[in-house]
Amino acid sequence: MLLTVKDLERLQRENPDYQMELVGGKIIVMSPSGLESEEVATEITAQLRNWVRPRKLGRVLGSSAGYILPNEDEDVRAPDVSFIRAEKLKKTTPDYVKIVPDLIFEVKSKTDSLPKLREKIATFLQLGTQVGVLVDPRTRTLEVYRLGLETLVLKDEDTLKVSEVLPGWELVICEIWAPEFE
Repeated sequence: MLLTVKDLERLQRENPDYQMELVGGKIIVMSPSGLESEEVATEITAQLRNWVRPRKLGRVLGSSAGYILPNEDEDVRAPDVSFIRAEKLKKTTPDYVKIVPDLIFEVKSKTDSLPKLREKIATFLQLGTQVGVLVDPRTRTLEVYRLGLETLVLKDEDTLKVSEVLPGWELVICEIWAPEFE
């Protein structure tokens, strides 16, 4: 039996302590990501939000924001970090939204599979996301995906720019990693 968005909403109400996604009519229960990947995702969110919000360019969201995707199964997916342009969502909602974000980040945790994260990013790109970024804290790299273009791999000495989505915003790669305290 394939499940629907309504089934996901019911399961989420009945099990509020679990984060879930709906993929291909099946529920995927998301496990806690671990400290390192969450710290990196939080830093990306903070830097993106601190640039977007004063300019009123749109919404920056974390891993609990669910998107109903315009695919055959109406999957509900939640990237670790996402950005939606203001004109696409003028007012917020307590519900999942039928919108494809313009920019997404997936931060690899120790239990994540790189092929599955790449597949998730590819799905978003095929449905209209302009840029998808796979962040790997272990290798300190970012894989930047744009539909139909070659993957760009960035390292510590590089800067991420997504001028097609946010002209002028830059993310200095070496600044997103979890700090070490002496």
